[in-house]
Amino acid sequence: QVQLVESGGGLVQPGGSLRLSCAASGSRFTIYVMGWYRQAPGKQRELVATITGGGSTNYADSVKGRFFISRDNAKKTVYLQMNSLKPEDTAVYYCNADKYGLGPGNDYWGQGTRVTVSS
Repeated sequence: QVQLVESGGGLVQPGGSLRLSCAASGSRFTIYVMGWYRQAPGKQRELVATITGGGSTNYADSVKGRFFISRDNAKKTVYLQMNSLKPEDTAVYYCNADKYGLGPGNDYWGQGTRVTVSS
């Protein structure tokens, strides 16, 4: 069982930056592919970025070059550095822990943290 707690969301102006954090409980953190997803109002949840226990990363095209995912396995924490934020990045951001990368049924979700990009 894994519990995930996100933090770091808030209101930011276009062009600004935010760093989200997701702290995980439980053991064997490195067997989880950690990911950030987001859900904007009226839209489906979508992948933002993932990172394996070994540090391999994957990004949605819409955030490549602006967002950067990282993890500290000793602290059992994953981060999402978001730069050059745009209004269309406004969403609730969710942390996901996917055991061995097996997908739905083998994963856990945080409660979400809201990011609003607006002037």
